Amino acid sequence: MRVLHVIPSITQVRGGTSLAVLNMVKALRNNNVDAEIVTTNDDGDDLLNVSLQQRLEYQQVPIWFFSRFSPGFKAVREYAFSWQLTVWLWQNISDYDLLHVHAIFSYASTVAMAIARCKNIPYIVIPHGLLSTWSLQQSICKKQIYLSLIEQKNLKHSQAIHFTSQQEQQEFINLGLNVPSFVLPLGLPIPSLIPHARYQLRQLLNLPVDEPVILFLSRLHPKKGLDYLIPALGKLTHHRFTFVLAGSGSQAYEAVIESLLFSHGISDRTHLAGFVTGEIKNLFIQGADLFTLTSHSENFGIVVLETLASGLPVLLTPGVALASVVQEYQLGYVTQLDVSAIASAIEHYLMHPQLAQAMGDRARQMIIEQYNWQKIATRIVDIYQTILANHYGKSSRISPKNSHQAFL
Repeated sequence: MRVLHVIPSITQVRGGTSLAVLNMVKALRNNNVDAEIVTTNDDGDDLLNVSLQQRLEYQQVPIWFFSRFSPGFKAVREYAFSWQLTVWLWQNISDYDLLHVHAIFSYASTVAMAIARCKNIPYIVIPHGLLSTWSLQQSICKKQIYLSLIEQKNLKHSQAIHFTSQQEQQEFINLGLNVPSFVLPLGLPIPSLIPHARYQLRQLLNLPVDEPVILFLSRLHPKKGLDYLIPALGKLTHHRFTFVLAGSGSQAYEAVIESLLFSHGISDRTHLAGFVTGEIKNLFIQGADLFTLTSHSENFGIVVLETLASGLPVLLTPGVALASVVQEYQLGYVTQLDVSAIASAIEHYLMHPQLAQAMGDRARQMIIEQYNWQKIATRIVDIYQTILANHYGKSSRISPKNSHQAFL
C-alpha cells in the first residue's frame, strides 16, 4: 500500500502538527505501509535548507520538498503556493493508492485534493482544528468564501474526514456538510525521563531548589489565552512561583505579552525562554511543577500529550480537546476561560503541591497505554484498508450515516 501524506509545512515553528505528521509516517512505515510526505520548504518567515524535487530521508522519513513562493507580503507567503509541487502532484499522484491530506485553507492541501478528484485517487483529510468553530470565526469572510467556493467541494469528495477528538468532530457535524468522518487521536513517542530534571531546571534558571515553576510552552498567539493566564498569575503574587513562558510569535504579539507581564506585576518572576526544542524543551517540561494551556481552541494539543507523558500535571481550559481526558482521569485541572477561575485553580495547586505526584504518575501511565504510535498506526492501517476496499468495490465513498461504526 502506497500512501502519500500532503502537508503545507513540516517545520517545527508551525507547531505540533508538523511533528505529529513525521511521527505518524514513521509509525506507518513500521507497519509495512509505504508512506511518504510531500510538502514545501516553508520554515515560517524563512525557507528550509533542503534539496528540492527529490526524495530525501529527512528525520528518518522519506519526504519530497518543493519550493514555496516567498513574496514579502506575509498573507501570500503563508498560503504556501508552489508551482513545482503542483506539477509533481499532477504527474505522480496516480502512483499512490491513497492520500492523507493534512490541514485545509492552504495551497498544498487544496491543490492535492483537487488533483486527486481529477485522477480518481481516494483521499482522507485531517483538518487539525481548522474546521473548529473558533478557527472559522477568525478571518471569517475570507474563510467562508474559500470554504464555499473551493474547500467545501474538496471535503465532500473525500472518503472521510479524520478528526483527533470527539469535540472537533461535533463542531464539524454542526456545519451540516454531511461528510463521513472518524475520530482517532494522534500518538506520541514516549519521552525518556531526565534524571533529576527538577533540580537541573532550577540550576539552569538560577532558582532555589524548592521554587514552584509554572510552565507555558506553546506558540505565542491570541488563540492561546495568555491574556487570561497572565492576569490570573498576577492575582497570585502573594505566593512563591516562577512563570516560564516558552514559545515565540510575531514581534507585535510578543510585545503585547511583555506589556501584559509588566502591567500585572509578574515580569520580574517570568523567564522568557523563547522557542525551545529537543533536550531543553524536555527539561522545561519534566522539571516544571504545573503546565498551563488556557486556549480558546485546541483540536488536540500535542504539547499536552508530551507534558502528560512526562508525568507533569496540567491546567487546561475546555477549548483544549484533551481537557475531557484530563478531567476523566484526574490528570490535572480543567477550568473555565476566566481570570478568577484560572487563578483559583493555580492557587489550589500551589497550596496542595503533594497532589502533583499522583496526578503525574497517572498521566504517564495513561499516555503510555493509550497514545502510543504503534497502537494508533495499526488502527490507521485498518482505516486505509477499509477506504480502499470501498473505493474500488461497490461504493466509492463510505456512507455518512454508517461512518462512525465503520471506523471506531
